[in-house]
Amino acid sequence: MNEALTWILDAVRSVDPGLRVLLAGIAIMLETSVLVGLIVPGDTIVIVAGTAVATPLEAVVLGAAVVVGSLLGESLGYLLGRVLGPRIRRSRLGRRIGEANWLRSERYLERRGGPAIFISRFLPVLHSLVPLTVGMSAYSYRRFLAWTAPACVLWATLYIGVAAAAAGTYRELSESIHFAGYIFVGIIVVFLALVFVTKKVIERAERRHMTGDADSPTTDAGNVED
Repeated sequence: MNEALTWILDAVRSVDPGLRVLLAGIAIMLETSVLVGLIVPGDTIVIVAGTAVATPLEAVVLGAAVVVGSLLGESLGYLLGRVLGPRIRRSRLGRRIGEANWLRSERYLERRGGPAIFISRFLPVLHSLVPLTVGMSAYSYRRFLAWTAPACVLWATLYIGVAAAAAGTYRELSESIHFAGYIFVGIIVVFLALVFVTKKVIERAERRHMTGDADSPTTDAGNVED
């Protein structure tokens, strides 16, 4: 396994660093855009690019590209929500997303306000819908950016950091341990499993809260200004 993994990692590292950074930034921009965010595996591309990081400077440059790409994608979602939100919701794409997901995004924003924007970056579907939903609300772009930028930084740090650490550990051990490849795979799998479980826990907790809010005679719509 070591030989195959070494070949793959070397192939990724052989790609021009500027091109790797550009592809990762574009991929995450598309992944956070409502138009294609449900089909582009931006997180996978970021992990692959992260395995090629060899120096702290490369990590910072890649992280900056991923953060900028995330902010561009989410800003595009916000702008589309502001300008075309209702039309998108009624469009074929909007119907394909599902009215239940639109309502979920709206209730989530109404109940949580700013923290909903931060947390949504780590949740499937909502990370594409919440920026558009925020754009359709009275929430200002400045305040939207203030909540989503730290989330993008944290997301990029986690994904790039784990990928770089896994690849670095493998390269250090591959010459002396024949099962080093399994260690690499194990680190990535454990990380993705933790991400998956965390997302599910957050989703279930939010669904319970939103269900409770829907059953309550009153809701605190003012949270959207938090």
